[in-house]
Amino acid sequence: MRIRAPCASVSPATAAVSSDMKTALLLAAAALSLGAPQGALLRAKPAPPVPAPAWALKDLDGNVVTSDQFKGKVVVLDFWATWCGPCKSEIPGYVELQKKYASDGLAFVGISVDQDGPEVVKKFVKEHGVNYTIVMADDAVVDAFAPIDGYPTTFIIDRDGFIRNKKLGSMPTAAYEKEILAVLKPPAK
Repeated sequence: MRIRAPCASVSPATAAVSSDMKTALLLAAAALSLGAPQGALLRAKPAPPVPAPAWALKDLDGNVVTSDQFKGKVVVLDFWATWCGPCKSEIPGYVELQKKYASDGLAFVGISVDQDGPEVVKKFVKEHGVNYTIVMADDAVVDAFAPIDGYPTTFIIDRDGFIRNKKLGSMPTAAYEKEILAVLKPPAK
């Protein structure tokens, strides 16, 4: 598995920029964030509808889980890690939304990028009462959903298997619920 990516940060390509350019970029980012609400630069945005990559990954007990098992559902696919603060902060809201909308065809799937193995993730899931499917990432799936510039990176996939939304970073549950509902229960036309 590749080197751990940071929580909701810049991509490795950006990190390769010269130090003068890095300084300029950091100053520009800081200037932009002054006066902006926390998290304003990290938000969900509708994505052009493209087919979500198919995947097959092992759950925490070693059983294979595939994207085909979720056909006909709206899937919130969350790339996360136990060591990522913003990832952990979203999980209670995801647990709440899974309970609230499961009967409407919503399914959360957490794709853990933890490199210490499923035992660490299993302990976390138990301690935090996670009520949705958790699988362990592999490089092929991370690459298929690229670019993943940091964690959490979360996708909303519609009932037909198309990516409708991509989010980098954490977002308050109520705000993200609106993004999910736009796909789960779209307004009548």
